[in-house]
Amino acid sequence: MSKKVRVGAVQAEPVWLNLEGSVDKTISLIKQSAADGVQVLGFPEVWIPGYPWGIWTTSVIENVPMIHEYMNNSLAKDSPQMRRIQDAVKEAGMFVVLGYSERDGASLYMAQSFISPEGEIVHHRRKIKPTHVERTLWGDGQADSLKTVVDSPFGKIGGLNCWEHLQPLLRYYEYSQGVQIHVASWPAEFEMPDKEKQPWLYHETGEASYRASQFMAIEGQTFVLVSSQIMTEENLEKNNCLGNHVTKTPGGGFSMIFGPDGSPLCEPVGVGVEAILTADVDLRDIDYAKTFIDTVGHYARPDMLSLLVNPEAAKHVTLMKQSSF
Repeated sequence: MSKKVRVGAVQAEPVWLNLEGSVDKTISLIKQSAADGVQVLGFPEVWIPGYPWGIWTTSVIENVPMIHEYMNNSLAKDSPQMRRIQDAVKEAGMFVVLGYSERDGASLYMAQSFISPEGEIVHHRRKIKPTHVERTLWGDGQADSLKTVVDSPFGKIGGLNCWEHLQPLLRYYEYSQGVQIHVASWPAEFEMPDKEKQPWLYHETGEASYRASQFMAIEGQTFVLVSSQIMTEENLEKNNCLGNHVTKTPGGGFSMIFGPDGSPLCEPVGVGVEAILTADVDLRDIDYAKTFIDTVGHYARPDMLSLLVNPEAAKHVTLMKQSSF
């Protein structure tokens, strides 16, 4: 029996440093996707309030004013703004994986909330290790973020942020959770600059991120929704991105939908184009790929190679119990 699902991947420009504007645009994209029959929708990494590329291109001192605004416009998981998004998801009757900068007290985390068609946050996770200079802004996710897959009416939905796709043990653990549709949430990533003008690394390009997402589809035998941000020229200054040869605008996007054998399932859009990429998929098609390779099944050798996982989240404060005498 077939299990057909219409999936969607968002490629769009955030409403930079603007929480209310970000929520409005998120709801608009959810409604637009629902009108197109999308049942599972993925958003980019820290879509709200956008990925602050200035942390890579400008010094900490110069970024202080921007980061102050960034903190003020990050999204709390339990907030009126989040409830507006949840209501929109419920009205649409779809499943959404929402990437956002989560504010929890005075700390920020690179979060993904998994929102069910009933509008409930059925799972919430944080990037377990922010990458390089990201660590100056966002904290680490704990062990509860190792769970990356949840059940839904549309199959088992998974999600990872950005370079979590380069962590082989984390990917392997997701495969063991039975992922069928994976949301790969990414920031804007740009083409390789002229090395004589700007030394840079290939793995920090949209092409490399595209390939990493495609490899996860192949390795995990799962559908992958690649969602990425774009940036336009008028927003370079707001993001402290003027005067470098990396953040070329309009650009940053590399979104795609891959099948469980790694094949592209829709037409690509331009690197600076806003779009919701869609594809109609049949979860039964995963069996084609699994017949050849099941990474945590018949193609594994757990007698020789296995993964050790600590599922218990660490606590900042543990209260000692009083002994009764």
